[in-house]
Amino acid sequence: MAKRILLVEDEESLQDIIKLNLELEGYEVSAVNNGRIALEEFAGKRFDLVILDVMLPEVDGFTICQTIRLENTRIPILFLTAKSSVEDRVFGLKIGGDDYLTKPFNLDEFLLRVQSLLKRGEVPLGESIGKFEFGNCSINFNSFTITDVEGRQHQLSKREMKLLRLFVERRNEVLSRETILETVWGYDVFPSTRTIDNYILAFRKYFENDPKDPKHFHSVRSVGYRFVA
Repeated sequence: MAKRILLVEDEESLQDIIKLNLELEGYEVSAVNNGRIALEEFAGKRFDLVILDVMLPEVDGFTICQTIRLENTRIPILFLTAKSSVEDRVFGLKIGGDDYLTKPFNLDEFLLRVQSLLKRGEVPLGESIGKFEFGNCSINFNSFTITDVEGRQHQLSKREMKLLRLFVERRNEVLSRETILETVWGYDVFPSTRTIDNYILAFRKYFENDPKDPKHFHSVRSVGYRFVA
């Protein structure tokens, strides 16, 4: 069965060239030029690799990567972008990208990287998070269960687990409310920022010895939240 690739590139001529060369290698390619459409395409189909530009209409490539990683930690993601600074490269890899190739690029090198990522994706990736422990608490991302500070187990919703995964994967970072909304809720359904506050209050009841003096889920005034483990 041909490997299926999601190609997200908004420059039409470059998209056509990349798509043609991938298909000549025997891959099945779905090509889109818009970040929001890319997320819809990913949600509705099965892919073996995602190739992402960063500067895209509606939803940028970094946000797409973070959103995918909240639900799928195994699929390889290759950034293919003109954003070539060290900071951009580090950030792209830090949020879940498996490789980062800058434009302009050598076509043969690109195809070799694609081949390598697809081969790597055939086996489970060791770094994917299944269970995370901190203090006396634990989060099981496979069963959607947590163990609270008192040792009791609770079943959480998919949305709660996505939010917890975002905090765990970006622990010690300050996450703005806007970043949280874009990554966990997406652009189609935008709740008020008060919704996030309510989730944090619930997490503090689960994971904090004293919810009024939190050690893990910190508020950052006028910005958002930081998770410390």
